[in-house]
This record gives sequence, structure tokens and C-alpha cells, in this order.
Amino acid sequence: MDLKSKIREIEDFPVKGVSFKDITTLTRDKEAFHETISMMIEDLKDKEIDYVVGPEARGFLFGAAVAYGLGVGFIPVRKPGKLPGETTKYDYDLEYGSAALEIQTEAIKKGDRVAIIDDLLATAGTVLAATKLIESFGGEVVALEFVIELVDLKGRDKLKGYHVNSLVKYD
Repeated sequence: MDLKSKIREIEDFPVKGVSFKDITTLTRDKEAFHETISMMIEDLKDKEIDYVVGPEARGFLFGAAVAYGLGVGFIPVRKPGKLPGETTKYDYDLEYGSAALEIQTEAIKKGDRVAIIDDLLATAGTVLAATKLIESFGGEVVALEFVIELVDLKGRDKLKGYHVNSLVKYD
């Protein structure tokens, strides 16, 4: 299936000059959504993953479905102040601004094998923040999975040493 044909592009959103890749057209197409999740599961099935981590918010959509398919737990990483209990925070830059992510302190233990799943690999800011959080607890990031990769932004170059898989590439 041509997943790229299922993704709508919206020009000048959220700011002028950005070509936003809208995955809601993919997620509401049951065959395309199923194929997307199946492709990620296939890539991860032999990696002995303990948890899938999904960054807020679109990482929740794909990460929870993949975790279910793999039969493993799902751990959200969220914007500051959105998770109960003790959390650890990581500040980072992204394509058009800055942000921070938090994870519950007890979520990851030393030796846990983790896949991070998100909708988009652009500059790698979000996934690097999630990676740093996981590794700060002794977790091992064994795979990074994305629906979309914006190749020209060279986010993949910042992820050397990690298994990186993206399903749809835009130049």
C-alpha cells in the first residue's frame, strides 16, 4: 500500500513555510492505519522489546497500537505537568520552537528494552529527548520507529547507533 498517498499535506501550517504532514487522513483510513501498525510491528517483533514509548501526542496513536500488537507495555512521555507522580524532565529544541518532555520516574528500570514510536522524524529533537529520558534510567533504546521522515532536515544523522525505521519519506 502507498502510505504516502494517505497523508494529507497542508501548506503554511502551523507557521508560514512549513508543509504539515497530516496523519489524521491515514489514521481514519482503516486499511492504511492497520498497514502502518503492521509494518512497525513487523520491524520490531524480533527485538525483544519490553516497552513502547510514545511522545505526546501523536506518538500515543501509533505507540499504543504497536505495543498492543507486540504484547508489551506502553509508556507515554508528555508535556510538563501532565503526568501524575514523580517525573523527570528533559528540555529540547524542535523544528520551529522549543519544548520539554516528562516521563514518570518509575516507568523505566535499568535494562528495560524500549522502542520509541512517533509520527514524524524531522530534526530529531523530540525523539532525542525521549531517548535521553529512557537512558537516564538505564533503559536501552533498541529501536526508533516513525511513520514519516523529512529527509532534508537530517534528523536521522543525529540518531547514529540506533535502529531507525521510517515508513514514508519526504525530501
